[in-house]
Amino acid sequence: MPLMRSWVESANSPDTDFPLNNLPYGVFTRDGAEGRCGVAIGDMILDVTAAEEAEVIYPVRHTTVFDVPHWNAFMELGPDAWAAFRDRLTALLAEGSPDRAAVEPFLVPQAEVQMLMPLAVAEYTDFYAGRHHATNVGTMFRGAENALPPNWLHIPIGYNGRASSVVVSGTDVQRPWGQLKAPDADAPVFAPCKRFDFELEMGAIVGQPSDGMVSVAEADRMIFGYVLLNDWSARDIQAWEYQPLGPFQAKATATTISPWIVTAAALNAFRVDTPERDVQLLPYLRQPGPMLYDIALEVDLAPEGGTATTITRTNYAEMYYSSAQQLAHHTSSGCPMNVGDLLGSGTISGSTKPERGSLLELSWGGKEPLALDGGVTRSFIEDGDTITLRGAAKGDGYRVGFGACSGTVRPAQQKPDWA
Repeated sequence: MPLMRSWVESANSPDTDFPLNNLPYGVFTRDGAEGRCGVAIGDMILDVTAAEEAEVIYPVRHTTVFDVPHWNAFMELGPDAWAAFRDRLTALLAEGSPDRAAVEPFLVPQAEVQMLMPLAVAEYTDFYAGRHHATNVGTMFRGAENALPPNWLHIPIGYNGRASSVVVSGTDVQRPWGQLKAPDADAPVFAPCKRFDFELEMGAIVGQPSDGMVSVAEADRMIFGYVLLNDWSARDIQAWEYQPLGPFQAKATATTISPWIVTAAALNAFRVDTPERDVQLLPYLRQPGPMLYDIALEVDLAPEGGTATTITRTNYAEMYYSSAQQLAHHTSSGCPMNVGDLLGSGTISGSTKPERGSLLELSWGGKEPLALDGGVTRSFIEDGDTITLRGAAKGDGYRVGFGACSGTVRPAQQKPDWA
């Protein structure tokens, strides 16, 4: 699909994340006012809360859904409403649109706003579904012959995380305290995490509820859109606590998402197949068509006061399980899914070292420190470091991007006297 041209000139640049082909959804505030729903177009935002009030654009006539600072109410309307609203937005913002004069007053420069959480996160589930990442981590801890658990090629492994600690890009992240135990120690100590890490992921947003099992095809239609996701991880806390039940406090500090929800419709042109299977999946997990996306991803690390170094470049197409498969599996026990549920893809790594999606892999557990621009090295994240995720699907002369997903790590809070 070629670039779709808009009368918003900045949307026609090949360098923007937000051409007319994209039209992602977010929530913004201006001068500290209440959050408003908006659509990114070039370097501008269409204030759809104001446009709905003026009845310039509305998903349902005489019914407001953008009077709240999140997109959940709109998601509840369902896929037909999502498609109709996107078609209307495209017509209003297209080059030569007769409605330009009516729409233009509702444009706000992105440079003048602060982005907020784009949705109210109902529940958060994180998966372990990237084969290269799982192989790397398993090799470090169990050896190459036993790198993948016996169930890994049959099932998308996951765990339930904390919706309460999901934050939007730009929010500082505080280094966590936790129980740490050295291999040669008899007992753990309570101390700040020493091996804090990022994980490069995509997040799928569930836009429709379920009641009972759904197929992979049905799950695919339930997904409203996608965000970049950094699943901050305290590796040393996790090493002590994860046996036998898995991640808990090591993953509860924060999960950062990008501020713009890129809709599944905007990504349709970039669908690709999941990798070939070593073993055939059970019927309920088989896909009727391509359900991954060709999205180029990268991660920058910037020390406090220093320049950023790109430390990872990979692609979402490296995943072994798609979000639709993960969602279908999630419902297989009868577990109800809610509007606003967030599914983390699991760490996205490629087959080579520069494609690894975490410092755990890049430094091989701290044994091979990573060289950054400016002559410094990192095994894990230090206080003051800023991690920034970026991603875009690349078309013919345009890109469908997500904006930045960024967070700066601050020192651990002072230890209370009673701790």
